[in-house]
Formats: sequence, C-alpha cells, structure tokens
Amino acid sequence: MRIDEVLDKAIADGQIPGAVAAVTAPGRGPVVYVGGDDGSGTPLRRDTIMRIASISKPIVTAAALTFVDAGDIALGDPITRWLPELADRPVLRADDSALHDTVAAEREVTVEDVLTFRCGDGMLPRFPMDAPIQLAYAAAQLGSDGPPGRYELPAPDEWIRRLAGLPMIAQPGSAWLYQTPSDLLGVFLARAADRPLPELLAERIFEPAGMTDTAFHVPADKRERFVPQWIPTEDGRQVFDPVDGMWAAPPQFPMGSSGLVSTIDDLVAFTDALRDGRLISAESLTAMTTDHLMAPQREAAAAYLDGAGWGFGQCVEPSGYYGWDGGLGTGWRTDPTTGVADILLTQVMWTGPQDSALVTRFRDAAHAS
Repeated sequence: MRIDEVLDKAIADGQIPGAVAAVTAPGRGPVVYVGGDDGSGTPLRRDTIMRIASISKPIVTAAALTFVDAGDIALGDPITRWLPELADRPVLRADDSALHDTVAAEREVTVEDVLTFRCGDGMLPRFPMDAPIQLAYAAAQLGSDGPPGRYELPAPDEWIRRLAGLPMIAQPGSAWLYQTPSDLLGVFLARAADRPLPELLAERIFEPAGMTDTAFHVPADKRERFVPQWIPTEDGRQVFDPVDGMWAAPPQFPMGSSGLVSTIDDLVAFTDALRDGRLISAESLTAMTTDHLMAPQREAAAAYLDGAGWGFGQCVEPSGYYGWDGGLGTGWRTDPTTGVADILLTQVMWTGPQDSALVTRFRDAAHAS
C-alpha cells in the first residue's frame, strides 16, 4: 500500500479524523500527504500546527550536540559543573525502595549519561506508576507522570531544586529511564548557555534548519492553523487539549521532553538537516544514532522501546532506523542506509495496539516507495 492508501483508510475507518505526513529522500522533494480534518470539521492543511510531544527529545538533543561540536561541552563532563544543586545525591538501593533507603552514588553523572537516558533520573519503564519515587516525582510536579501534555511545572531553577531533593533512582550509567533526562537536558543547556531554552533552540536548530513554526507555544496570529488534541474514549474520542489550552501561552518551564509544536515542513527541514550534516557533525550524528544500551538495559526498557535500543535522545531500531514517536499522535524514523525519512502527524493520542499497527503500516509504505 502507498502512504495515502494507509492514511485514507485510517480516516475512513474513524481511527483518526485527519493526518499530515511526509516521506523524504536525499536529492528529491518530500512527498506530502494531507487528509481529513481537525476532528471538528475544519480540513487540515499542509501548514497545520500540531503538538509533536516526544519528537521534542531529539530536537533538544541535537542542540546539545552543537555545543559538543563547538568544544564548549564534552560528553564526559559532569553535569554538576553547570548544575551544582545535583551534587552528592544518594541513590535508591532498589527502584522500589523507600525514599530513605539509599546508598552513595558510585560516580558523577555525565553529559553522555543524560543523552543516553542513563543519568539515574526518570520514569521507570513499567506500570502502574506507584513506586515511592514515582509518587514523589508526581508530588514535586516534575512532569513525569500522566499522559503526554504540557503541564504547569515550576520554573527551571525550582524544578532542579525539587529534583535535587529526591534520590536518584539508579546508579549513573546503569539503567535506562524515560522522559526526565530530556527535561534535565533542557535546563542544563539553558544554564550552560546562560539563555532560555526557546532562544537557544531558535539559534542552534530552528533558524539554521529553516523551521519557522516550531516553538513551545502557538501565538495568537498562528492559532487558526492549530488543532485540538483528541484522546480516544469508549464512545469515540474527546478533546484532551483545546486550541486555546496548554499551548496558548509561553510556558514557565519549556519541556525538552515533550513541549514543542511544529508542522510537517518544519520536521522535514529538521530531519533533512540532521541527516545531511547541516546541524551537527558526522561524528555527533553517528553517536546520536548508535545504540548505547547494554542488553539488560534494553530488555528492562521494553515497555517503551519494544526491542529497540537508544542512541542520544531517540531510539535506534534493530534495522538501524533512528527517530522517535510522540504519544500525542506523531512519529518519525530515518533509514540511515537510504536516507529515507517518514514523518506522521495526527492529533489523536496513541493509546493502544491499533495505533502501533497504523504507524507500522505507514512506515512500511513510506520505505517501500
């Protein structure tokens, strides 16, 4: 099947009200699909703005690697050089231990630990989220609980202070933990550059790549191109976030994990620029797209990675495909052998096997063309 056949069927079957998608390859323009509506009857457009959720992670990671390429930050640098609040934190004896049941950290957390999600902080890759440390994260409003979204987190300095008040979940380098490392990376980069993360991303990624609509909020003059975010229910679907909801104003805490909105053309620009070496060096791209996990770490993370490995801020499939998906209904992979990239934007939260099947059908069609 072609990508238009796959997505037309998903819309006709009522799985999604609409989608915008693209397939790119070196040396040719993108093949773009636009179909269906925003769930309320307004047709989608090529320049429709959508919440990209966890595709934010590799974008922020690429920004970090521009500092590495410039020699301003080294992968082996301890993060406490810029975030002294995190020095001398204890580590839970086990990830389900009481908060006071801790041991000393065996070494400092490095920049590379954060990029590979092995920094000792994050979401445990299992459910339900009822371990003492998970409950403590929720109480501290660290943003690592509940469905994907952009929540009112404390300002970056206060966020770091609250994180520093909790023990690490695992020894540095020992376990893959989700979500929080990208938020930590965003705070780290802002501290290292002495400027807010939105400004830093604009300078390092958005402007060089030509991304004109990617941001942490949707300003009023672009709101007509924004769409509601839907969540499936037993009776169909309901609005999870309206157009004038979570993304209507600049956030107090720019979430490096899931805070960005974007368009299909901006994401084509990003994936092309990343692949073609216009954002980071070939050495950094290789490191970003190489699986850094050991087999036990990969197996323990199966609830999120489903057999894939992890590079820097994104997954690496056994096939070598790299990229990541966003829980609000988006996905991206690039085949490093052919350079073909697939990008899918919907506005319905991924919630089950039927969604994984849709992404797989779309991706198979994209890379068969």
